[in-house]
Amino acid sequence: MMPPTKDDLLRAKGKTVPDVISPELRVLFCGINPGLYSAAVGHHFARPGNRFWPALFSSGFTHRLLSPFEEHDLLDLGYGITNLVNRATASAAELSADEFTKGSKNLRAKVRRYRPKCLAVLGILAYRTAFDCRDAELGLQQEGIEDSVVWVLPNPSGLNAHYRPDDLARLFRELRIAIE
Repeated sequence: MMPPTKDDLLRAKGKTVPDVISPELRVLFCGINPGLYSAAVGHHFARPGNRFWPALFSSGFTHRLLSPFEEHDLLDLGYGITNLVNRATASAAELSADEFTKGSKNLRAKVRRYRPKCLAVLGILAYRTAFDCRDAELGLQQEGIEDSVVWVLPNPSGLNAHYRPDDLARLFRELRIAIE
């Protein structure tokens, strides 16, 4: 498949990417919102340079490096993907506080419906905003949703330079070990 063109990316603004979800997953990974590249190709964490897929592999969630086009293979492993806000943007900075609040309500309903063992939110600032937890830190959160525990991991976007690939692998591995 050819990478999306600049026009494809412009047309992707506001589009959504379907959830990869089923009942009673081990982990439901929750991104902030789709980027334009992901929306243009219709798959989660698809932009080259996004470190989600390498982090899953290097932390032991997957036995090989999956591509975004293999995202449905995660369901067989007990994992899924959703987003806090469904609207694709060039940057999460384009999202409003209201969108985060509405997104958290929708996400809570999704967790109640699908009952994953763990909801892993990818992005500490997004989690703090959406769930009104200004002091939240990475890792296991005190408050879950129904019977699901909530865990916060760093945003794996290549734009998030605070975390190197080894840091992401270590933090993702901590979650994997905790839920085994």
